[in-house]
Amino acid sequence: MSEEKIFWTGNEMTARAAIVAGCRFFAGYPITPSSEIAAFMARLLPKHGGSFIQMEDEIAAMGAIIGGSLAGAKSMTATSGPGYSLKQEHIGYACMAEVPCVVINVMRGGPSTGLPTAPAQSDLMQAKWGTHGDHTAVAIAPSYLKEVYLETIRAFNISEKYRTPVTVLLDEILGHMSEGVVLPKDDEIDIFNRVKPTVPPEEYYPFDTAFGDVPPMASYFEGYRFHVTGLNHDKTGFPTTVPEVCHDDAVRMLRKIDANVKDIEKYDEFMMQDADIAVVSFGTTARAAKVAVIEARKQGIRAGLFRPITVWPFPTEALREYNYKVRTAVVPEMNLGQMRLEVERTFGPQTPVHGVNAVGGAPIEPEPIIQKIKEVNK
Repeated sequence: MSEEKIFWTGNEMTARAAIVAGCRFFAGYPITPSSEIAAFMARLLPKHGGSFIQMEDEIAAMGAIIGGSLAGAKSMTATSGPGYSLKQEHIGYACMAEVPCVVINVMRGGPSTGLPTAPAQSDLMQAKWGTHGDHTAVAIAPSYLKEVYLETIRAFNISEKYRTPVTVLLDEILGHMSEGVVLPKDDEIDIFNRVKPTVPPEEYYPFDTAFGDVPPMASYFEGYRFHVTGLNHDKTGFPTTVPEVCHDDAVRMLRKIDANVKDIEKYDEFMMQDADIAVVSFGTTARAAKVAVIEARKQGIRAGLFRPITVWPFPTEALREYNYKVRTAVVPEMNLGQMRLEVERTFGPQTPVHGVNAVGGAPIEPEPIIQKIKEVNK
């Protein structure tokens, strides 16, 4: 590990991490507050043998990175709320066609145009349910700039390993803030590359489950010819309407994530060992929540912080371990209660869950979290 402190913004951190992860294709459309990611990728990619293209809109940008990935390049795009909405149809296509790619969503206020220059965390549920149908969903929400760097790399690793799109959820604050960070050297970071077929082209099927729930993935222009579609398909990649085949394939695509939750999920616990009030928070707001927990402890209140880093799949089992150990839970978030719903589902009716919410474009500071902790401690 280098001892040099790096002072990059979160958006620059994302771009530089993508390069280290092996990203060699970026397609995007400028949108506040994520535009700097595209600018940095335009500058960095040519120096590393990669390609950058500014597309005519968000839909085209998502389609382009699917094509780039199919051609063998690790691919990424970056956007914010309205653009993330426009990308949803192609995110569903990437799920169905099992095309690895990474989408960075620097969240802002919404819905619609909303608050373009203000922070929010209101795309949490969209990251799971934004596209239609039963589909896989992996989303990561870092809280600190070093995490932005490492979790962007991990997003590529998960995407490549499980042939799935992965969303990284930042927000305007995390995208634009700077703080001194010591980063690992490139050769200290684990990089995963997609598994290639070991059979000759004439024996290759793009969705052949004989090799497991994640079929080996050939790239175009390497001698393999295969069909890709958003329709339900069999192992050849060509459309099918056979109910049993369609059902089994949908179950397999969910299973490849669900059966590997322990490999995918990541969370952080702070002072949870003896806590009787669980504060559950993510992203930037979790920073304020940690300060609130420390202050509550100074006042004799046994609060603890549970911080999902992988928000989808939600770390349900890990949080449920505290179900009968805590009296209540507090969920601070810059939306009107999206993660609170997930915490309520995890804990059930026996554990009351209280929200601390804000959608006015200002971050949640420690004070209202402390006040809520005091309130529920009575």
